[in-house]
Amino acid sequence: QVFRSQLSISSVSDQDAYRAGLRPVSQWKAYGLSGYPGFIFIPNPFLPGCQRHWVKQCLKLYPEKPNVCNLDLHMAPEKTTDLWGQSKEQLRRKGSSKWEPRSLLEKLRWVTLGYHYNWDTKKYSANHHTPFPSDLAFLSEQVAAACGFRGFQAQAGILNYYHFDSSLGIHVDESELDHSRPLLSFSFGQSSIFLLGGLKREETPTAMFMHSGDIMVMSGFSRLLYHAVPRVLPNPEGTALPSCLDQALSSDLPAGSVIEHSCDEDWQVCAKYLQSSRINMTIRQVLAEGQKFPEESGTNGKGQAPSQDSHHENSKAKRHKPNTV
Repeated sequence: QVFRSQLSISSVSDQDAYRAGLRPVSQWKAYGLSGYPGFIFIPNPFLPGCQRHWVKQCLKLYPEKPNVCNLDLHMAPEKTTDLWGQSKEQLRRKGSSKWEPRSLLEKLRWVTLGYHYNWDTKKYSANHHTPFPSDLAFLSEQVAAACGFRGFQAQAGILNYYHFDSSLGIHVDESELDHSRPLLSFSFGQSSIFLLGGLKREETPTAMFMHSGDIMVMSGFSRLLYHAVPRVLPNPEGTALPSCLDQALSSDLPAGSVIEHSCDEDWQVCAKYLQSSRINMTIRQVLAEGQKFPEESGTNGKGQAPSQDSHHENSKAKRHKPNTV
């Protein structure tokens, strides 16, 4: 059922891979699944220490305004402007007790980037857009090119923040206007079970593990398949963090690298967070080259997240609940 997938080694220079914090594509392993054409699984291709950069960005930088997060629903704007600053001391001191109050970062469930997904209408719009992070766009472009999708444009991102009691309900990512471009998924921190289903909600899925640093690409036939994350699991190595996150970043970064060194203080906060959490970044191209959003009437296009009736802070659903088929 599992087979080796061919990658487009010549599409990404070793230098560009290094700049994105990745090993040369010739050193990657990639796998496909029989019956799921267009699905590619790449076990951790990151260079030692480089996962730390993306973890820090997801916790410290990407939740900042003007990006949108779930906390915007029920907190005043001034309360969500510096989640990192408000949480780092509390996280650093945190013990193992489940009864300790959660920091704002621990209450974070999702962040949207670029074209901000509207959780009510399940659409993107031209008038709710902020600049997409350049480092994440560069990483995504290299991974897409290695998988045969040169010219991929990272236009929207949904970051999901999971804890051990979290799950992601079955759904299909179909809101993007261009389905010919892949969906890229990056995982960091604790492990999870991923279910890859079919074109219909009731089809029996295939289960697989996702570990820190693993990348999934859903393209072609597999681009519109139902999928879910029913469980987050402790690192199978039995340690607080996967060993790949214990590796320090090389002091010799290539010219033009998008990877930044994290100070020890920042990484201690990130590491404490990841001891019970998993972060997933899904990156999408919303529009084809030259394509525009259709004119819509009667919508505010502000990309608002679900009301509290449909998305509770303690809910196990991190994304919208798909309509019942």
